[in-house]
Amino acid sequence: MTDEAVKLQGMIPSHLKIRQSRILLDSLEVMTDIGFHEFEVGVPQRLLITVELWLEDVEPPADDDHQSAWNYDYLRTEVIRIAKERRYNLQETLVHAIFDRVAAYRGVRALRIKSVKPDIYEDAQGVGVEIASFPQEASNP
Repeated sequence: MTDEAVKLQGMIPSHLKIRQSRILLDSLEVMTDIGFHEFEVGVPQRLLITVELWLEDVEPPADDDHQSAWNYDYLRTEVIRIAKERRYNLQETLVHAIFDRVAAYRGVRALRIKSVKPDIYEDAQGVGVEIASFPQEASNP
């Protein structure tokens, strides 16, 4: 523990206690063969994938060592691998595949995955699918 942390110990009010910790991979751009329309088949499209995962343990690694923390590179690599490993007709199918993989990680308390096709409609930022392990009312599990 640093000298600063020792000085602050006990000074933080209980209402400011950390109650959740989240890892965020925001709008990762991937090219994938997706879509069921004839003009989409075989033509990779740009997707923006967001992964939000809430952790069971809200404390940071005690040793400040990257070996004790989440591997963001691995998370990113897995999302890209899943998006490119096959052709998908539906964003729903892709999002569920990513969800299943991330949900199997140790230490995940809650999870939300979102996919957006940003290049479909001129008058919209995108069209997509989002799934989560918690009810919509509980947007911050």
